[in-house]
Amino acid sequence: MRSPFLMGRTDTGLLVIDVQEKLMPAIPGRERILSNILRLAQGAQILGLPIRSTEQYPKGLGKTLPELAAILPVPLEKVSFSCGILPEILEFFRSKDIQKILVAGVEAHVCVLQTALDLAAREFQVFVAVDAVGSRHERDMEIALGRMEGLGIVLTTTESALFEWTEKAGTPEFKQISKLIVESDKK
Repeated sequence: MRSPFLMGRTDTGLLVIDVQEKLMPAIPGRERILSNILRLAQGAQILGLPIRSTEQYPKGLGKTLPELAAILPVPLEKVSFSCGILPEILEFFRSKDIQKILVAGVEAHVCVLQTALDLAAREFQVFVAVDAVGSRHERDMEIALGRMEGLGIVLTTTESALFEWTEKAGTPEFKQISKLIVESDKK
């Protein structure tokens, strides 16, 4: 039996928050963040994890970045900062018997923070890939990550999450996940 503190391919979903055309240009390290979100989405697809994505007021903030939109399911449009209160998100993950949700996206101190805390309050175990989230200001992100961690949100990284989901070497999925890791290391 695996530790209940680990994410697995059968109990975990991926939630990608607001990686949009007018938000991302203001985010420091946006290329790295986008690359990591793409790897998480690709890894989730390889391993069969359920994925949801959102867009915050797309009329004003634009659509999901095209390279990410090409591989994500159609995003849920929202005006609330938190995705963790949206019935469509909650029902989607509950219908898949998901107890753990890995969160990635922007901004760490607004939509990511509020979503993580609301999901945790609804009895999901929430993980945040710290290298796949961002904020316009470093201090906002730093405080948000500290606040989340202090309130029981598990901080992790993209590579750690991918290997946690994969669980073991020697499988066809492991080879595909390893390729995602190696390709990222070359960048």
